Amino acid sequence: MQSFNPPVRTLMGPGPSDVHPRILSAMARPTIGHLDPAFVGMMDETKEALKYIFQTENELTMPVSAPGSAGMETCFANLVEPGDKVIVCINGVFGMRMKENITRFGGEAIVVEDDWGNAVSTDKVEQVLKDNPDAKILAFVHAETSTGALSDAKTLCKLAHQYDCINIVDAVTSLGGVELRVDEWEIDAIYSGSQKCLSAMPGISPISFGDRAIKKLTNRKIPVTSWFLDLNLVMGYWGEGAKRTYHHTAPVNTLYGLHESLVMISEEGLENSWARHQKNHESLRDGLEAMGISFLVKKEDRLPQLNAIFIPEGADDAKVRSTLLNDYNLEIGAGLGAYAGKVWRIGLMGYASRKENITLCLAALKNTLNN
Repeated sequence: MQSFNPPVRTLMGPGPSDVHPRILSAMARPTIGHLDPAFVGMMDETKEALKYIFQTENELTMPVSAPGSAGMETCFANLVEPGDKVIVCINGVFGMRMKENITRFGGEAIVVEDDWGNAVSTDKVEQVLKDNPDAKILAFVHAETSTGALSDAKTLCKLAHQYDCINIVDAVTSLGGVELRVDEWEIDAIYSGSQKCLSAMPGISPISFGDRAIKKLTNRKIPVTSWFLDLNLVMGYWGEGAKRTYHHTAPVNTLYGLHESLVMISEEGLENSWARHQKNHESLRDGLEAMGISFLVKKEDRLPQLNAIFIPEGADDAKVRSTLLNDYNLEIGAGLGAYAGKVWRIGLMGYASRKENITLCLAALKNTLNN
C-alpha cells in the first residue's frame, strides 16, 4: 500500500467543485484542539461569516460537522415530529430525499409534484396549503441539483407563513451562487453544503434556524431522535461565549478550509459572487447553443451554476464523459432519475466558475463530439 496521489482534475460536475488552492493550503495548517481558545475564536468568525453568506442575523447559524445531506437531516430531525403534516415539493431528486426524511421521522408527507426541469409551482403550493390547514411545515429545494431548476424561495416562504407553516429550504447548490436572503425572504430553516459555490471541500453543512424554527424545536413533545444532530446539544458547543461544552470532536482542519472560503467570499463580495456565476453561465450558454446544444430548464427558471443540457442525438453518454475525464481531466455530471442518459450536468460553482474552465469545457466537448 502506497500514498494516494489523485490525478489533477477540473471539476465541472454537480459537485464537488474545484477547491481553491488557498483553501487546500489552509487545511494543511497545524491541527489544534477543538476546544483550544484560538480555535474557538475561529469558530466565532466562521459563524459571523456564515450569517453574511446567508444574509441573516440568526444566532443559530453554524456549520454541521458532516456533508450537506446531514444538514438536510438536521433540519428534519429537529423540526419534524411524529404525526406532523409536512407539505413537500418534489421537482427532482432532492425533493424526493426531503420526503424520505419526513417519513422516517414519523411525519405525514403531502406531496406537491412538478415535472423535473420545472421550478416549484407557487400556485400548486398555495392550493395545497389551502387544502391542508393543519399542515405544520412547507419544505422545498431552492436550487434542484438534479435538473438545474431554480424556484422562487421568497414567494414560497411567505406563502408558508400566510398559511401558518414554517419552512425548510434546501440551499445546497444555491448558497453563494445566486441571490439568497434568509431574513428578507422569511426563511425559517435552511441548509447548504461546503462543496458547491463556496469553493471548499466536501464534508461541512452550513445551517441557519430563525425564531419560528427555534420555537418549534424548543416546544417539541418528544426529544430529537438523533443524538448527534440534536441542536439542543450541538449548540452547547457552537453557542455564544468562550466556554464551550464538548459535544463531538469537530473536523478541525476541514473547518479551517470553510473559514478560508468564507474569507474569500467576503473579499470578493457576496453580490459580486452572484454576478460572476451569472456572467459565466451566459458565456457557457452561448458556447453550447452555438454547438446546437439545448438546455433542459427554460431560461427564466435556470440555475446559472448548474447547467443541465440535452445530450446531442447520436452521442454516447458514458463514452463522452469518459473521454472528457481521461483525455482532458475534465469531469461533468450524468443525468439523474428520469433524465439519466438524457442530459449532462455542467457545474460552474465557486472556484470552478471561471473563464478558463469554460474555454476548456467547450473545446473539449466540441472535439469529443466531432470525433
